[in-house]
Amino acid sequence: MKRFAQFLNEEKNVHMVHIEDLVILGGVKGVRSAINYLRSLRDMLEGNTSSSVNVTVKWDGAPAIFAGYDPSDGKFFVAKKGIFNKNPKVYKTDSDIDADTSGDLNAKLKLALKYLPEIGIKGVIQGDFLYSKNDLKKEDIDGESYITFHPNTIVYAVPEKSKIAQRILRSQLGVVWHTTYRGDSFEGMSASFGEKIADSLKPSSNVWFVDAVYKDVSGSATFTKDESQEVTSALNNTLKIFNSLNRKVVEGIGSDNDRSIRVSAFINSKVKQNERIRDTKSFVKDMVRYISDYYQKEADKKKTEKGKQAQYEKRDQVLSYFNEVGESNVANLFDLYNLLIDAKLMILRKLDSTKSVGTFLKTKDGFEVTGQEGFVAIDRLGKNAVKLVDRLTFSKANFDPSYIKGWQR
Repeated sequence: MKRFAQFLNEEKNVHMVHIEDLVILGGVKGVRSAINYLRSLRDMLEGNTSSSVNVTVKWDGAPAIFAGYDPSDGKFFVAKKGIFNKNPKVYKTDSDIDADTSGDLNAKLKLALKYLPEIGIKGVIQGDFLYSKNDLKKEDIDGESYITFHPNTIVYAVPEKSKIAQRILRSQLGVVWHTTYRGDSFEGMSASFGEKIADSLKPSSNVWFVDAVYKDVSGSATFTKDESQEVTSALNNTLKIFNSLNRKVVEGIGSDNDRSIRVSAFINSKVKQNERIRDTKSFVKDMVRYISDYYQKEADKKKTEKGKQAQYEKRDQVLSYFNEVGESNVANLFDLYNLLIDAKLMILRKLDSTKSVGTFLKTKDGFEVTGQEGFVAIDRLGKNAVKLVDRLTFSKANFDPSYIKGWQR
């Protein structure tokens, strides 16, 4: 589990924290950062052009792909996330790709290596693979004909007769770009989020690409007065709870690595079960029980008394926080957590109202309309970023077998 400072200023874009998790991972600084991000997003959606954040769209692409020129030899490469290993794993020839990959990934990386040099990449950029030509399908959805691609969980659809569809049909692959890297070596590169990458690239009939920068092309993503007041009320109530809490309550989870991991695991288990936190007091009691049971199971796996005792000592250290500050105060912290989620969901609904490419979930009976995977809020310097995702909706789609995934042919 990484410390909060690492989450807010990732040198490489390989992990990003959910905005509400700043509360449990980041302590006082995390809560303030979460509130400030949401305030800035509210301001942006009120039409305030001086908002201190930029926003990008999280496309549900796969696999992640890096491309550009190796600063050590100037040769063009493509790569997966192994680019940032101690010994960077990059592919400069088809033979390099064959030596390390197979199947669909192998084919996509070869397409990328062949065609991406055409778009004039400078330096190194990161994105997500959206489709190869073989992935494109013509689908009828609610009586309208679409060209679709289905890289992961979400099906993306554009009307067949649209100009975008015609460009997509002529292309060999599609990519969404979201991160720029600068530096004299892979190891020393730093990430910059939210740049308009597409503006710096050359058009190519073989590559359809977009950048992830949020664009309200319809001009409709503006809060009404009532919507703005609702978000403001949630944030004001968050501040009231925050100001009432002892620093130990706010700092206690993120200050201990094992405690952070176990609390996060419990939250994720509820997300996977599609359960929103309702009664925070019951939630915290269940969390304590979950953590205790986890360490008991770990102790039961140990053959020696010494091994068992080590697990009991970890359990006691992790649970000491709940005993010291009181479960009712931890419940108050999760009341704050819930209010941030409320504000986030209101913002997500407004952001999602302007999408230009249709998003659907596929079932054996047809298609269901869904939202974007989520959005990323980025400070104006482009260095700090957090993700905003409707975790229950998107998690349900990820884990529910009734939704057909892109890799399920």
